[in-house]
Amino acid sequence: MFKRIDHIEIVTAEPERTEKFYLEVLGFKLRSRVRVERSHVGAPMNLAYLDLGGTTVELISYEGASVDRAPANEHLGYRMMALEVDDMPKTLEYLKTKGIEPVWGPITREEYARAEIRDPNGFHIELRQWIR
Repeated sequence: MFKRIDHIEIVTAEPERTEKFYLEVLGFKLRSRVRVERSHVGAPMNLAYLDLGGTTVELISYEGASVDRAPANEHLGYRMMALEVDDMPKTLEYLKTKGIEPVWGPITREEYARAEIRDPNGFHIELRQWIR
């Protein structure tokens, strides 16, 4: 059901500097870039997926954000961990038996299905099923 940590998300107001650190200092490799024109905070969102030995850091940046001003409904820094699951509907059914409902989703896109739950502390955990 739960396969592995899929990725860790970091929201940054300094995407070039942060990406350079992960690539040039820590040895991550750039896997891909994605631009989302309309994000949940109303500003375009840029994503950079950086890989190190199968572990991915997803760097998220919003246009117009600065080190002293995050976009509305967002914060800078660590955002959440994502767990890869093998079957989204079955995983959500299992979680429901444990009294856990998604706080967001599920949504299905061409490449993946995604939902979010919260742990007992209120920290978000993304559930991601890759559709290959």
